[in-house]
Amino acid sequence: MPGKQFGEHLDIAPEVAGALSKGRPVVALESTIISHGMPYPRNIETAAAVEAAVREAGAIPATIAILGGRLKVGLSRDEIQHIGKRGAGIIKCSRRDLPFVVARKEDGATTVAATMIIAALAGIRVFATGGIGGVHRGVEDTMDVSADLEELGRTNVAVVCAGIKSVLDIGRTLEYLETQGVPVAGFQTDTLPAFYTRSSDFSVDYRVDSAADAAAAMKVKWSLGLDGGLVIAVPIPEEHALAADAIDGIIDEAIAAMRLEGIMGKDTTPYLLSRIAERTDGRSLEANIQLVINNARIAAAIAAEFAAD
Repeated sequence: MPGKQFGEHLDIAPEVAGALSKGRPVVALESTIISHGMPYPRNIETAAAVEAAVREAGAIPATIAILGGRLKVGLSRDEIQHIGKRGAGIIKCSRRDLPFVVARKEDGATTVAATMIIAALAGIRVFATGGIGGVHRGVEDTMDVSADLEELGRTNVAVVCAGIKSVLDIGRTLEYLETQGVPVAGFQTDTLPAFYTRSSDFSVDYRVDSAADAAAAMKVKWSLGLDGGLVIAVPIPEEHALAADAIDGIIDEAIAAMRLEGIMGKDTTPYLLSRIAERTDGRSLEANIQLVINNARIAAAIAAEFAAD
């Protein structure tokens, strides 16, 4: 449970607090996928489906956001509706944004980094998302590196995802994670998933073949005092994966268009996801939805093993 110093800012939903107090498995979920990752009302439908997948797999979902300056761990249906309807009008919050959004009593949707921070404050150790941020292509000119990577190096939360977003520079992202001491484990795979596709040209550091394997590594890592997270990379279900050649070409086109329009910073990922969805006639959006639901199921299984004696 959170330390006393965070109580004035942190609200944990009763169901989540009860589960944590009893040592039951809880899975953190982010809110930028609701506000910035998908159009309304698919975002609301997906949020409900992801929470349902966590429950069906035996854990309690805890969607995280900031509402009226409060760090919220576990959202009601009305609160999820509020975030979904506001969409991109809500502040996209990473580590740097938290002090100001809280102090000004504003609403914010949490990125991977901010969700990890708030989950850790609440005592949640497993977090399911779509894909992590990373080193952007053209970093030598833009210096655009996601705060997700620094957070993974310092915050004790395992992130279950579909690998590294394929719009990023995957090789440099892996190098950055290695420098931060963050292990990247493939869930039943030796190759790193690349979000829309089940594999990439890169290997994972380690392979885990079960939720128990992943939970065992988490326990040992933190019992040794090795602070920081882990990436558990889960391939998108085969029936929803996109063809690598086709999606790679569309991503290249989207990145070229983004640079021409001068899109930078926190606007890059929402822009690229929207552009790619247009070019794939919505197939990429459906793939995104299915991989998040799948990640939620795996995360719940890992959380259950981690909570077991």
